[in-house]
Parts: sequence; structure tokens; C-alpha cells
Amino acid sequence: MSSSAHSSSSSSARTSSLGLPGASATDGASPHPLAPYGWDEDLAAAFAPFAGRGLVPGRVVRVDRGQCDVVTATGTVRADTAFVTPHDPLRVICTGDWAAVDPEGGNPRYVRACLPRRTAFVRSTSSQRSEGQILAANVDHAIIAVSLAVELDLGRIERFLALAWESGAQPLVVLTKADLVPDATALSYLVQDVETTAPGVQVLPVSSLTGEGTDVLAAVVSGGTSVLLGVSGAGKSTLANTLIGDDAMAVQATRGVDGKGRHTTTTRNLLVLPGGGVLIDTPGLRGVGLFDAGAGVGQVFSEIEDLAADCRFHDCAHESEPGCAVLAALADGSLPERRLDSYRKLVRENQRIVAKTDARLRAEIRRDWKRKHAEGRAAGEAKRGGRVR
Repeated sequence: MSSSAHSSSSSSARTSSLGLPGASATDGASPHPLAPYGWDEDLAAAFAPFAGRGLVPGRVVRVDRGQCDVVTATGTVRADTAFVTPHDPLRVICTGDWAAVDPEGGNPRYVRACLPRRTAFVRSTSSQRSEGQILAANVDHAIIAVSLAVELDLGRIERFLALAWESGAQPLVVLTKADLVPDATALSYLVQDVETTAPGVQVLPVSSLTGEGTDVLAAVVSGGTSVLLGVSGAGKSTLANTLIGDDAMAVQATRGVDGKGRHTTTTRNLLVLPGGGVLIDTPGLRGVGLFDAGAGVGQVFSEIEDLAADCRFHDCAHESEPGCAVLAALADGSLPERRLDSYRKLVRENQRIVAKTDARLRAEIRRDWKRKHAEGRAAGEAKRGGRVR
């Protein structure tokens, strides 16, 4: 064998053993070291240009104060994010991102680039600028944890679902602390209420205490990346520990007065699940603001969108227009008033958010408001004109 062939063979073997780009589970007996984190041939192809620059691939498992933990083929490294901190808040590095990192030897090591995201879970910030905040990247399943220790907030569930659908992930509603509802009939009614609120979404009651439903949930999340979402006290960290089979996440008791939780998780952490797949645990969310989630809202309220297709006017606002199929369903009781009120609220909120960055939409909303104002004034004048004085 020539020296060049021997060198090429050695290089190929080294690449396969380290699991660097170009190696896959089919290249040899040993799988890619990042395979448990979701590395595949598509990612290897996308990373090829960075490999040519001598960078190494890794997945971001935690971000904290300008630095992040990145798991690579040779272990987890701490890297600076100075080169991937753009002005656009939706492009900053996030837990779940796939990154190109400096090779060993740099001090500090830097994240030089991020691979394109397949999906991204984004909400609106609480600031007056209403900027988007990315919570997790490259997610396949969005697990919305809802505690049965307190009264169900269906409106909040709808908000989470809208963001989940908009992200490109498949939502799943998990009703935690099911052991607090020992009556099977009462539990079934609660599940039905949420199923009505979440068309096309699996609703699963679980209990980390008794193990109810946890095997089904583990099977669902065994493939791909899942993000765990919910308010403080929803039992996310306890659920994460149950799925992982270890006390990986700290847990605190909820307040007995109102059932609200204390913030236990303070950063978003990506954890490998023993049955396959990875889980991103997130801090409790106090606010669930929409951010350009029009398609997500339509998916949550699919029954209203289906009815709207039969309205006489294509731009029907479902308020007082003749031939409105949505109002007809409201009148005959087939559409609950709460659902329509919630739909209108989320549509308006989303329009306001989008209008802040879309001048054309802002002008359309203003014209629509002026038209409705003029119609209302004309109707009022006509009513006053017909009144006997």
C-alpha cells in the first residue's frame, strides 16, 4: 500500500472513530457519537463547509450569559458566543441549535456559526418593542405541561398550542399530577375539555407519583427532540426527572395557598433520554405572548377556520355580517361562545404584534378600523333619524 493510500485510510478510520462529518452509522460498526443527540446525514451534509475550515460539530445543550455548553464528538465543551450574537433576537444561539465550534486547543473556544434550524419555538417578549424570543430550536415535539392541581386555564392552553403549531413541532398536552384527581369520571371530563380545546392534539393525563401515563409519554418522546413547556408549578422538572430516570432537575414544592410554583429551572437544558431522543426542559413561563403565529392560531381553532370557509364573504369578520357560517354555528350551539371569544382575542393580539413590524398590514388594519367606525356611525345616525321625536 502506498503512503498516500495508507494516510487516506488512516484519516478515514480516524474520521469514522471520532464521528466527524462524513461518517455515519452506515460507514462502520460504531455509530456517530452525536447520534443520541439527533445527528444525521442531513446535518453532516450541512456541516461539510465548516468541516473544511477545521471546525467541529456540536449541539448546544445550555446557554448562559454569553457562553454555552456544546456537546461534541469528544465531550461537552464551554464556548463563547460572541461571534453568533446578532442584533436580531431570533438569530441568537439557543438550546437545541447545531453549532460549528473551534477545535481543541483554543482558549477560549468560540461558536463560529449555527446550522439552519428546522423548527423554532418563539414567543413575544414582555417588552414594549414586542420582540420575539426563541425558547428552543430544532424541536420535533412540544410537550405542554398543565397541572391538574389547579383549575384548567383553557385560554392559556390555546396560547401554548398556537405557538407550538407555529414552531413546526407536533404539540402534546400532558395533564400532570393526575393522582390528585382520583375519580376516573372526573378525570375523563377534564381530558375531554382539553381535547375540545386542542383539536388534532393528543391529551395525556400523567402522574409522576403513580407512573400513570409516563410509559406512553416516554414512547412518544423516544424519537427526536422534545421541549417541555408550561407555567411554574406545572410539574415540568418532576416530569423531566421521571422521563430521565434520575433527579437531573431540581424540584421545589408549589405554594399551598394558590398552587403556583416556584421557579426551579432557570435555564433551558437539553438532556438525553434513556429510551432514545432528547428533552429540553425550560423555566416556567409567566407570559405566553404570541409572535407572528397566525397559522398556529388557525390550527388551534381549526373548526372555526373550517366554518369560515362557508361564510358568504371571504373577508367575513364573524361579527354581524349576513351569511356568516361562524355566527350561525354560535347561534345553534355547535360552536361554544368561549371558543369564538378566545379566537377573536388571539387573532387581534397576533395582528397587533405583526403590525408593529409590517407597515402594509398596519395600514390595512387602520383602513379596516376606519371602515368599521364609519359603518357604526352611519348605523347610529340612521337609527337616530328613524326615531320618533
